[in-house]
Amino acid sequence: MSTEQIRSFIAIELPDEVRSALAELQASLQTDKQPSVKWVDPYGIHLTLKFLGNIAVAKISDITSAIEAAARDLPSFLLEVKGLGVFPNLMRVRVVWVGVGGDIARLTLLQQRIESNLVPLGFARESRPFTPHLTLARVRENAPPTAPQNFGQLIAGAKFETAYHFTVDSVNLMQSQLTAKGAIHRRITTISLKKNLAKKL
Repeated sequence: MSTEQIRSFIAIELPDEVRSALAELQASLQTDKQPSVKWVDPYGIHLTLKFLGNIAVAKISDITSAIEAAARDLPSFLLEVKGLGVFPNLMRVRVVWVGVGGDIARLTLLQQRIESNLVPLGFARESRPFTPHLTLARVRENAPPTAPQNFGQLIAGAKFETAYHFTVDSVNLMQSQLTAKGAIHRRITTISLKKNLAKKL
């Protein structure tokens, strides 16, 4: 049996319109005075449902089956991307994110089903509650003490008020390959949700 491993996660991919909007938002926030901020490639941003870490290639089939069982009978649904926020707060910024709204109940149900179905495969449940968001940037661990607060002041004055809506009709098992220029994401498998008459808002 192969012992090859890959770094992977389960996620919903975003339409190009949303990624372009995130790229414009990042460009408006970036200055040359932020050496302590690491920006996420906007065209690599996903709505992550579960980070798996390193998995054996031989487990891909079982993981895919677990996602299929979670998605079974679950209709496609609408999400909204809007609003700017930070973790944990504006005085000690570690992560900058864009909010996700819409049919959060159905999104959470899908995420919880995936969590439950992966437990028998050896994946522990997340200890923190699921908080859907899209990460734009992170403040580096070795940042000077003033960097998180200065970045927070910049974020406090920024807005992302245009709402972008899209239909979620599939979920993906992704590979994340770390390189010197950042992570490269590749779709391994795509699991479709049940088609319904969901229309754009």
